[in-house]
Amino acid sequence: MAVFLALIAGYLDGYGLLVLGTYVSFMSGNTTFTGLKCGQNNFQAALPSAVAVLFFVTGSFLGNLFTQSRLRHCHRLIFVVIAGLLATVGGLERHGPWNVPAEIAMLSLAMGMMNPALSRVGAESVSLTFVTGTLNRIGGHLAAAAGRKPLSDGQGPGDSHLARARIDASAWSGFLVGAGLSGMAASHLRMWALLAPCGVMIALALFSEQATPSTENRITSAASDVRSAL
Repeated sequence: MAVFLALIAGYLDGYGLLVLGTYVSFMSGNTTFTGLKCGQNNFQAALPSAVAVLFFVTGSFLGNLFTQSRLRHCHRLIFVVIAGLLATVGGLERHGPWNVPAEIAMLSLAMGMMNPALSRVGAESVSLTFVTGTLNRIGGHLAAAAGRKPLSDGQGPGDSHLARARIDASAWSGFLVGAGLSGMAASHLRMWALLAPCGVMIALALFSEQATPSTENRITSAASDVRSAL
């Protein structure tokens, strides 16, 4: 699931850059661009990236609100909302470029909601919609493996710094492949470019297992662990 979601994130970020001229998940770049254009007193040019940052944070808030709720399958609700946003953007794209700010807002909202839906693979934190932290973790795990440092929170004999580096590398690769696919799709099938990621999100909403446990499930799981230990 992590690879699929990272692929979708890379696809949509590439689509945003190619079609809308703005990143919809790379908020470091948007923050830099917003500050740069504001420093040049070019506030109109700064507006699209500023909108993306604002709605990404809003999406992150909503995604975390869902995952911290008592909903049993909160991640499926997140995927349904994301699919709905993608379908709406696809519809707006058919009516011309004057809807660009709304499209940026909805895609950034979707990307902000995606990351909380799956925050870990085992004990390893994963970042689905941005890769700077992922690359940093890859380097850290490789350095720890080279220095033969023990894994402080190991989850079993198969867990190691190299294994976690592979998890992060898989997420990064998914993001890269997604961006490449968006370049091909948006260049040749712009009107239908969002159909595939929308379909993937619907499939994940229908068939995926629970990604991030709800608060209630986390408490129940913790209580079960305590009872087992006793």
